[in-house]
Amino acid sequence: MSPETHGPEAHGPGDSPGTRRERRERARAAVAPVLVAERLSRVFPTPAGDVVAVADVSLDLRPGELVALRGPSGSGKTTLLNLLGGLDEPTSGTARVDGQDLADLDESARLALRRTTLAFVFQAFGLIGDLTARENVEVPLRLRGTPPTERDLRVDAVLGAVGLAPHAHQRPGELSGGQQQRVGIARAIVAEPRLLLADEPTGQLDSTTGTEIMELLAEVVHARGLAALVATHDPLMLERADRVLRLRDGRLVDD
Repeated sequence: MSPETHGPEAHGPGDSPGTRRERRERARAAVAPVLVAERLSRVFPTPAGDVVAVADVSLDLRPGELVALRGPSGSGKTTLLNLLGGLDEPTSGTARVDGQDLADLDESARLALRRTTLAFVFQAFGLIGDLTARENVEVPLRLRGTPPTERDLRVDAVLGAVGLAPHAHQRPGELSGGQQQRVGIARAIVAEPRLLLADEPTGQLDSTTGTEIMELLAEVVHARGLAALVATHDPLMLERADRVLRLRDGRLVDD
């Protein structure tokens, strides 16, 4: 389904695609963006010459919006996510999260932002092998100094939300790939971030499990009002997205 015809708003059978797009854009404009990137570029110098990984990218993300980022390998998706999450610095342009220009933040301030406002979901899960699923999910709250009683309530809630309550005391090696990714999603949302960045979250999963994870991500984003950008090749995730952005050679070529 194309981004022109997919979205959270209801529409009547007589609506044209143009009318639905206009309604969606009015709804988006009424809500302040969580993330704004303006003319963002990243160039890597090499002995053979400069490599342009991201070129002049402008975009915004708003609460409750699931945006898919598509493009072939090497198109710049991971680099763009790293720039938007403050893991890398742009060669030019700006990225602002909740109005804060990431370039104005030192490393400790960026770390604090990643603990409170934005979260990542990785293709490789990124779990700590010696910790149980519950303990992995607790990590962001422990880093924030969340009181134990509140921590327990929030961890219980997100483990239940992702369907992992019966597996709370199992370690990653005792879980399937899909279950491990569910732990990763629970860990990402337990601190109630406003922005979620996901890099090929279904890349290591079979198609059936991947579909379950995509459905879970869409449900979490819309139910919790997150702004989410998901880099993916998966056509089913593209169908679930409210908008689809496409990168080619580091540039956004359509929306």
